[in-house]
Amino acid sequence: MADKPEKTKARLPRGFADRSAEDIRAVEKMMATIRSVYELYGFEPVDQPMIEYTDALGKFLPDQDRPNEGVFSFQDDDDQWLSLRYDLTAPTARFVAENYDKLPKPYRSYRSGWVFRNEKPGPGRFRQFMQFDADTIGTPNGVAGVAADAEMTMMMADVMEALGIKRGDYIIRVNNRKVLDGVLEAIGLGGDHNAGRRLTVLRAIDKLDKIGPEGIAQLLGAGRKDESGDFTKGAGLERKAIETVLYFMNYEPGAAAGEWRKLEAATDISPNAAQIRWLKTLDYFADTGREGVDELAAIAAMVDAAGYSGRVLIDTSVVRGLEYYTGPVFEAELLAEIPNEDGQIVRFGSVGGGGRYDGLVSRFRGEPVPATGFSIGVSRLMTALKNLGKLDTSDVVAPIVVLVMDKDIESLGRYQKMVADLRAAGIRSEMYLGGAGMKAQLKYADRRGSPVAVIQGGDERSKGEVQVKDLIEGARLSAEITDNVEWRAARPAQVTVAEGDLVAEVTKILAAQAEERARGK
Repeated sequence: MADKPEKTKARLPRGFADRSAEDIRAVEKMMATIRSVYELYGFEPVDQPMIEYTDALGKFLPDQDRPNEGVFSFQDDDDQWLSLRYDLTAPTARFVAENYDKLPKPYRSYRSGWVFRNEKPGPGRFRQFMQFDADTIGTPNGVAGVAADAEMTMMMADVMEALGIKRGDYIIRVNNRKVLDGVLEAIGLGGDHNAGRRLTVLRAIDKLDKIGPEGIAQLLGAGRKDESGDFTKGAGLERKAIETVLYFMNYEPGAAAGEWRKLEAATDISPNAAQIRWLKTLDYFADTGREGVDELAAIAAMVDAAGYSGRVLIDTSVVRGLEYYTGPVFEAELLAEIPNEDGQIVRFGSVGGGGRYDGLVSRFRGEPVPATGFSIGVSRLMTALKNLGKLDTSDVVAPIVVLVMDKDIESLGRYQKMVADLRAAGIRSEMYLGGAGMKAQLKYADRRGSPVAVIQGGDERSKGEVQVKDLIEGARLSAEITDNVEWRAARPAQVTVAEGDLVAEVTKILAAQAEERARGK
């Protein structure tokens, strides 16, 4: 007797997630709002494929037999390495370079799609996730280029508010990589041989909102032990260098050992103007650092003049992780305390960011092509909005279910005609296509969340009638009403109407249900 074949185990790969209908609808609703803001600013949609030549991704060039550091890669039939895109920016740079002479300059576009990271997955860290980008490419450097950066920050603020996030519950923070480079040079960390220590310093600065200035001072020095007892080795900076970095971040030593206090900001001008005035007092910047301060000053002046003061904030603690940023960098942060997926109240933090990346398109063309843009982390922002109650998808009505009581060809044709009439009236509908009886069919409709079930057996068919069952009202009545008088006074949960009146009756029931939802019932 042959061995019984072993079943394949159904399992989801680590770092990936299935999506429900509710999640898909929530994302579509959110992205429609974001798209409307991008369109309002004059950006145009464009799309690139999920797969690029590996060398086009730039940062992840092959350095092994299989170039799989950070990206998912495979070889084509002509032995060339291909990779799933790591983000949306590198494919955009390739597209612009390839079509440069045909595109208007500056080129203003947006795109959304899945990106893939070949990294160790963990809680909230996926190998596949969605981004929604906007980019301006080809604006000349100088005042026009900084104006493009300023516009990005303002558009980020407008996206937050369009999504229902109140002013004061978010902030768009802005810094400049040139300024950060100037600080690192000032403390003696210039040159390629200090690349590792520079990265350690930048990672420490990026943790200000999590560990405070005291924790950063430890990471800049010998290292830090967290609450769990784990030790993180520090950058090994001398005390003077640590004070330089923290002073740049608006902190100075406090009265007690290991204590740091926030510098008092000027109150006679806007917060952005005060920050720029203070940055200009720092005398250790070389040319690159001073250029970065001037760019921040121009951004501050533009966003304040446009009425975005308090929404877009110059913040020297902003560090963007990708290496291709060359100037201003920005981050959209949610300030409100929001329940996470486990119901815990947390500060959500960053939901998007971006900056200037003048080198990506230039790699392909051998000439300067300035570019700036930002990316929204769709899944992370969607989670925050859902938990804030800003992405309610309860207005999506499940389909009407037409029950199949008789399975002969003539009866099935009549049921299909009912469904066709409902669909022609714009009502989501389906004919039951399973093999169960009436009771199981009604249970199926309940499980689908259907608002109405349509029933026509032999008796109803002989009279040219149908029964229309209000499943929402029926569930409410059975749960809430125990008194016969109250039952008779309630809206009927099931009615019998002429077959020709089916659409009108269903429309009436759906309207009554919508009115009750609006009243909060």
